[in-house]
Amino acid sequence: MDNLKQALVKSFLNSLWLEKGLSQNTVSAYRSDLQAFVYWLEQKEKKINEVRREHILNYLSSEIDRGKKTKTIARTLSCLRTFFKFLRRENHISSDPTLRVDSPKLGRMLPNSLSETEVDMLLAAPDLSNAVGFRDRTMLEVLYACGLRVSELVALKLSDLNLKQGVIRILGKGSKERLIPVGDEAIAWLNTYVSDTRLNLVKGNLSEDIVFPNNRGVKMTRQAFWHRLKTHTRKAGISKKLSPHTLRHAFATHLLNHGADLRVVQLLLGHTNLSTTQIYTHVAQFRLKELHARHHPRG
Repeated sequence: MDNLKQALVKSFLNSLWLEKGLSQNTVSAYRSDLQAFVYWLEQKEKKINEVRREHILNYLSSEIDRGKKTKTIARTLSCLRTFFKFLRRENHISSDPTLRVDSPKLGRMLPNSLSETEVDMLLAAPDLSNAVGFRDRTMLEVLYACGLRVSELVALKLSDLNLKQGVIRILGKGSKERLIPVGDEAIAWLNTYVSDTRLNLVKGNLSEDIVFPNNRGVKMTRQAFWHRLKTHTRKAGISKKLSPHTLRHAFATHLLNHGADLRVVQLLLGHTNLSTTQIYTHVAQFRLKELHARHHPRG
């Protein structure tokens, strides 16, 4: 990446963090998308201020040819739009090449979720005879009880827990803080874990504040937790294709199935827009239709 392009990308990424308050994970995704685009420009020997609508279309077409999914293409275009809007605002370019580029049509994606029985099977999978298994069970209990993002779970600190009051403090996307109630079951697991099992994992490093350290006694990565989740899913005999957010989806869907108010679920999940939460009402309705079709005599 030449110096000018590098400086413009860096300036843009800094603005995302400072002005929009986007999370580090989101900024990293933008960085990755832009690096791929800039590399493509360099292969074409094009400068940033020479980019036109046809170049954007050609780049997106090349990404489709490489097998990228529609959702990924839509995210890439969103990134490029934000980038070129920033460049136009800062007078680095005279016109925005993304203005007349249409987004690919996305179907409404229903998040993969688990039934309440499947959640019980998953929670029962970790081996409680060792510290790692007990930690994993506690993480799964907290994830399902609170609907956290995996990034929020692995970042939890002891100072975020107020188990006497039954709440945990979460610093979510965009550094937005929220208090989440924790159910009695998860509190019981946390109390036992923090007072006993966790000490075996921090390796005597009592200054370590992370609630769920890895085997080396330091903060676990999101990828490491995802690996643990897949291991327990296989052991539980669950064949569904899951994602790191599967228990978060189950948390929201099950709350709505049991009559929770949509706006309450929005607050618990930390969604800025209610429309983001509303997809879970579609999930709940979809499951009800499935059950009706399967069990009703005239389904």
